[in-house]
Amino acid sequence: MKIVKFEDLIAWQKSQDLAVEIYQEFDNLEDYGFKDQIRRAVVSISNNIAEGFDRKSTADFSRFLYYSISSASEIKSMLYLSIRLKYIPDEKAWSLINDANEVSKIIRGLIRSLN
Repeated sequence: MKIVKFEDLIAWQKSQDLAVEIYQEFDNLEDYGFKDQIRRAVVSISNNIAEGFDRKSTADFSRFLYYSISSASEIKSMLYLSIRLKYIPDEKAWSLINDANEVSKIIRGLIRSLN
């Protein structure tokens, strides 16, 4: 089955799920700079998947998928910091880190399928 729209990609769906979780978890955080940065980074994952999907070449799509992986790494880095700053419970942070790892793995699989 050929995927004809980015909304059908599991990577995009899972990254949207992660974005919702991040938005909800940090909603009441008063460190507005941190909250803004983690939210922008998490939204960047699915946005880069969507933008890359509609590019004209496989190479462009692949490049945007790597941007998505980089954003997922930024999320993980910020989650590690959130543990140290005690912004969210450790258990929730580790769950979100695992979710970010899962999204990265799915995106890497997508990249492999393009090559």
